[in-house]
Amino acid sequence: MSKVLFTRRLAIAAAASIFTAAVAAQEIKLGFNGDLSASPSAQSGAAGVLGIQAAIEDINAAGGINGRKLTLVIRDDQSQPPKSIQNMSELIDNEKVVAVFGPTNSGNAMAWKHIPNQKKVVSMGMIGGGTDITKSTGGDNYMFRVSMVDREQVAGLMAYAKKAGYKKVGLMAETTGFGAGGLKDMQEIAKLQGLDVSTVERFAVADTDMTSQLNKMKAAGVDAVAVWAQGTPTGQLMRSMEKINYFPAVLSSWAADNVTFFDAAGKALSEKPIFMRTMVEASNPKQKELFERTKGKLAATSAFPFTVHGYDAVMLIAAAIRQAGGTDGEKMRAALEDLREPVVGAMKTYNKPFSKADHEALSAADFAFVKWSAGSLSRISDPVSKSLTAADFKR
Repeated sequence: MSKVLFTRRLAIAAAASIFTAAVAAQEIKLGFNGDLSASPSAQSGAAGVLGIQAAIEDINAAGGINGRKLTLVIRDDQSQPPKSIQNMSELIDNEKVVAVFGPTNSGNAMAWKHIPNQKKVVSMGMIGGGTDITKSTGGDNYMFRVSMVDREQVAGLMAYAKKAGYKKVGLMAETTGFGAGGLKDMQEIAKLQGLDVSTVERFAVADTDMTSQLNKMKAAGVDAVAVWAQGTPTGQLMRSMEKINYFPAVLSSWAADNVTFFDAAGKALSEKPIFMRTMVEASNPKQKELFERTKGKLAATSAFPFTVHGYDAVMLIAAAIRQAGGTDGEKMRAALEDLREPVVGAMKTYNKPFSKADHEALSAADFAFVKWSAGSLSRISDPVSKSLTAADFKR
């Protein structure tokens, strides 16, 4: 090879490298940090990622944000807090993402929420419902969410229990951050409703026999059980009820909408719990279009709401970047707290969804009472749920 030819090729390679670097510099990096493989909720994480990717595709197809394309960096935290903390630091410090979505499990968010607050990088939750995730710990708060909120669910379930006239409500929860947070909410809101919740029991996520705890509930005269756990252990709880032929009313966290619950409980027992979720099935045109795009990749169609939340989470972040005039974290946070223009999502159109004091885009007014019926999720429309008004929801 002649020296001239070698020099020419070297110059071409260098130019290509500079061009690639310039394109990369123009991209806006977003991150996802959540469980995609380990816990019973992993399919929810995977469904959420599908929604994030769909929104990015739509935004990029429309020219990006001020001409800049969006990209997504995905990290699986395997439901482990130490791994989730490591992922968060890597995404912010090494990948230079301007916002992070997730996590799948509430306990992991509680383990690392100090990081986005310290680094001034927005975290937009779209799966984990732990009440304290978005609560300020002092100073500016970079934790936002567009998904279910445990305390809002509990407000609905305890209002239902009060209106239904249950005399004694037993509380059960798994021994995780998710379970502990839900139990705290249930105890506090039950007290506000004046409900007798003196019987409290716990179980591990991997437990398959809860008959000992249930026998205590039965002996105490409990006529309704409120349970805060992931799908699989909630299914095992139903199996344990069957073993001792004890079937009080069951009010559950929305993890009962997960197919892991249905698989663990079986078709007949799965129909017993009542729970809440943000939607039952794709209903508006945008949801239907999104469902058709993603249904082939969903582990179960019951996980589709997380796809919707993932989609809307990106749309809210995109709106913040546009209003902020760039990706500066402080300006993005301030923009989210005072979004001037409506944001059209798949769930709904968001009109000023956040404020400085409230970082939740959804509330109990956006939820529906649901249960399994004949292998599918269906909206409950019984006399109790129909009679509930805003005044019944105590927080």
